[in-house]
Formats: sequence, C-alpha cells, structure tokens
Amino acid sequence: MWQQASTPDATPYELDSHPTQYLAMPMKIRTLPAAVLLAACGVAHATDGSVTLYGLIDYGINYQSNSGGGRVIAGSSGIMQGSRWGFRGVENLGGGLSAVFQLENGFDLGKGSALQGGLLFGRQAYVGLSSERYGALTLGRQYDSLVTFVESRMNSANYGGGTTAHPGDLDNLNNSKRVNNSVKYASPSFGGFTVGGVYGFGGQAGDFSRNQIWSVGAGYDYGSFSAGAAYMNARNPNQSFFTSTPTNVAGASLNNMTASPIYSGYASAHSYQAIAAAGRYTLGSATFGLVYSNVQFRNLGDTSSGSNPLRLTGTAKFNTGEFNLTYFWTPTLLSQFVYSYTHGSGVSTIGSSNYNTLSLSLDYYLSKRTDVYVISSTQFAGGTDSTGHAARATLNALTASSTNRQTFVQLGIRHKF
Repeated sequence: MWQQASTPDATPYELDSHPTQYLAMPMKIRTLPAAVLLAACGVAHATDGSVTLYGLIDYGINYQSNSGGGRVIAGSSGIMQGSRWGFRGVENLGGGLSAVFQLENGFDLGKGSALQGGLLFGRQAYVGLSSERYGALTLGRQYDSLVTFVESRMNSANYGGGTTAHPGDLDNLNNSKRVNNSVKYASPSFGGFTVGGVYGFGGQAGDFSRNQIWSVGAGYDYGSFSAGAAYMNARNPNQSFFTSTPTNVAGASLNNMTASPIYSGYASAHSYQAIAAAGRYTLGSATFGLVYSNVQFRNLGDTSSGSNPLRLTGTAKFNTGEFNLTYFWTPTLLSQFVYSYTHGSGVSTIGSSNYNTLSLSLDYYLSKRTDVYVISSTQFAGGTDSTGHAARATLNALTASSTNRQTFVQLGIRHKF
C-alpha cells in the first residue's frame, strides 16, 4: 500500500517530539491502481506493509548583523528545521516482527541543491528488522545515540531552530552529523526506560579502529517528565565524523572541520568524545528543560587525522550548559526561550574561550501541517578560539562574525507533508 502523510491529529508538540519521527502521525491511505503497481514493480505480491512518502519544507527571509564583516539580508532554507523528503517503509513479517527501511534526502530550498555533501539520501538511509518484544536492529547511515536519546528531549532543538544550537553544533545536539556504515540497536520500552547503541565501521584496511564511531545511550519517560543521556566516541573525527564522505587518506593537510572557528583548529585530534544529558518537565502550558554536554578533542597532534598548523598538543575541552523554556499561549501559538553557555579550555598554547547564546522564537500554526515563525538569536564570544585568534561569535549554521558579537533574525514558513 502507498501512503501519503496527511493532516495529523497531533498537537505541534507531538509532531516534533523526535527529529526522525515528526511524521509518525495518522495518515490518509491511498492505494495506487494494481496496473500501476505491476508496471512499477514487475510482479506484485500481497503483503501486510506500506511505504510512506513524507517531507518538510522550511524557508525564511533573514537578517544577519555580521557575516564575515558585513551585514546580510537574504533567504535561508532549513533554519527552523532542515528541509527534507523521504520514504519510510514497513512490512509485517508476523509474530511481532517487521522489516523496516528509511531513505531521507536533505535539500536547500533556495538553491534546489542536496545537502549533507550532496548525498542523495544524506540525512538517513537504513534497512533492518523491528520486533515488538526485542527492539529494532538497523543497518546504514544513521543518527548516533546523542541525537536519539538527548537531542530528542531538547525542546530548543525542536522549536528554536538551528541558531539556538551550541556553538558550531560541536556536540551534535542539532543532529548535523550522521554515522556511515553503522549498525544501530534500539530497545523497546521497559516501563518508560529505553536503551540503545550505534557502531560505525571505520573501513580502514589493516587498522580496525581507525575512523570507527560508537555510541550508547538511555532514556526515561514518565508522564510529564523525560530525560536521556548518551556517550559517543569517534576515532580520527576530522576524517570520520565531521564529513559526509569519510576518508582514509593521510591527513597532514586535510581539514573537514572548517564550519566553525570554535573547533576548526582541532582537525589533528586523534579522537572525539562527547557526553551529554537532557531533561524536561511539562507543567501546564510550560515545559522547562536543562541540557549539559562535555566535548573533548583528544590527543591533538595526530597529523594522520588532519592538519595542525599551530602544532597543538593535549586535549581541547568544551563544557556547555543550557536552559530552555517552551510556552504554549494557545494550542497553536508558542514561544521558545533558550540560553546556553559554552566554555572551552585545555590547550595551554591557546587559552580559554567562552560563548553566551540567547535565542527567542515565536511560532504560530496556521494548520496542523503549516506554521509561520520568527527566530532571533544573539551570541557573545570571549577569549581565544581554536585558530589562536580572538574568539569570534559564530551562531550555528551561519558564517562567522568578524567580531565577538553576532545577531540573527528570521521570518519563515514551514510546511510538512
């Protein structure tokens, strides 16, 4: 059966409770004529399954106070939530066991181009088995445990947009990175408690550990309370985690970590480690959330991983704390406030850095699939960044400011289908 997402009965909060399940909602089922199916598939077999076509389109007009030294007024795609389209399928195999798959493309609406390094299904691409009793095991390009157990419980990630993310999305709590060639396990719920893990094969001949990525996490949901925590470790992160197309080449002059000066100087890290936790509690129309993450770029100076022009050694550490508040003024009008503080330290030749980020958004749902919004974010930076220069403000997903301050405002529209 072919399904197309239709107007859901869920509230806006329920729609965005998880970045990979925002279209897990009641659907209108449309069956294609048998002749069409036969023509498309060659042979049709009666199965208890379905394929769903879904998508999300997000675009807005924005103002940026400083983009590399100048003010910018322009259009941007995917600031509130990444524009995408995809297929999700399930086949009932009997006995509570199902075959599942998902293929998801990310794109820039303004340019009509693919994101995630130009990959066809760069957001997600996996296939596997799901059991009501034992959980799900999937294979492919997938989200890590930080996204599954922590980001999914951050209202700031769901309602505040990409500019509310921690500087450079260094802890991946804005799910800007994926794990290639991975095996992922997700348990069923045991009284509200869930666990899971991801392992990404490095694929380096003669060196099993090079480029490997692994993560584990756990979550708990009970009534108005939800919390999750996760750990992730990535070897040679410049060549494995900070690029959509992992490489295994000698990396003395290679730097895939140029998206933000907050960490662009740490391409020579032998490994990347992140620990994060988030919790939220809903009281009436308000939901309060707290988030903490610790990120380390460990053993700097491994030139087989990437460039190291400043000859850095040691371990760069970033600690981030966040408070967020979501308030529903009406069932269709909500606002989001986010404040986060990030402190960088650990490399004696560079010193410390700090980033204060404040964001406020107002979101109005015209229908259950279409909303209009206003986002405003400001960041203040201090100290010295990874490049050895005075820290510059760099709101996530934007070009760095030439000063220690940057402000972004966007008026946008989002449509789910």
